[in-house]
Amino acid sequence: MNSFGRKFRVSIFGESHGELIGIVVDGVPAGIALSEADLNADLDRRKAGAKGTTPRKEADEPHIVSGVFNGYTTGAPLTVVFRNTNTRSGDYSNLVTQPRPGHADFVAREKWHGYSDYRGGGHFSGRITLGIVAAGAIAKKILGGTVKIESRILEIGGFTEPADIEAAVQSAVDSQDSLGGIIECTASGVPVGWGEPFFDSVEAVLSHALFSIPAVKGVEFGAGFAAARMRGSQHNDDIVASDGTTRTNNAGGINGGISNGNPVVFRVVVKPTSSIASAQQTFNFADGKVEPLVVRGRHDACIALRVPVVVEAMAAIVLCDFSMISAD
Repeated sequence: MNSFGRKFRVSIFGESHGELIGIVVDGVPAGIALSEADLNADLDRRKAGAKGTTPRKEADEPHIVSGVFNGYTTGAPLTVVFRNTNTRSGDYSNLVTQPRPGHADFVAREKWHGYSDYRGGGHFSGRITLGIVAAGAIAKKILGGTVKIESRILEIGGFTEPADIEAAVQSAVDSQDSLGGIIECTASGVPVGWGEPFFDSVEAVLSHALFSIPAVKGVEFGAGFAAARMRGSQHNDDIVASDGTTRTNNAGGINGGISNGNPVVFRVVVKPTSSIASAQQTFNFADGKVEPLVVRGRHDACIALRVPVVVEAMAAIVLCDFSMISAD
């Protein structure tokens, strides 16, 4: 549901237009130097401001309200909260009866019988990833310099060159539409032996976490779907050293669900933002007819632009958990 992890466990809470959102992180070892300032670098990477991102401006200031004393973690559950200050909930009033195509409005209405918070997407909003990024920054501190996690935008709207991406984003903004993208993430320094076969494999747990990011619709490791068009002689990674180093990395650093010592490499597909300003057709529950819907509010034309740091955070949370499990 809203909690994830075994040794390093995170629990999210809050809604996009509620009073606050946040995360509780359990399993943080005692004695780690930590302050709000340690979280800001990653939180700033997630902020809006670039072309194609939402005009909603929030301070996104983290407040650590438990689990830290005199500048060090205590070993107790660590809670980070963020205040929501720039909300315009009235922009979403028409979504009560007219759910957005592609969004969670309809399923939330049906599952919770009309009691879900629809403002700004409520608990389904991408704003909830603020807490994930904070937890990821903490996980990176625990991993230290052992594991280095980096992500990058591979493509936006089918384009890979920066100039083409910028033009595509501007075109989507001008046409009141949206774009998706692909993010690639690499975790280097992951030792041999993390993960368990079948249900707790590195791929299984990472995929579970990554698919929990709003708008993620696909995950692949190493060669990914391209492996379907390869022969075994092409896909197999030749082992060239006693530490397991391979000549290629089509397996994405994982064999049999267990890390093999090579970089863990994966990509995620981020769908186009559902909330677009151009008119769409959707069912109106008030009058029982399909009618045009114009979405109001402030939304990203391309949420993929802000997703790389969220992907990193999810990877850090999962790998931090694996590191603690393997240490037992």
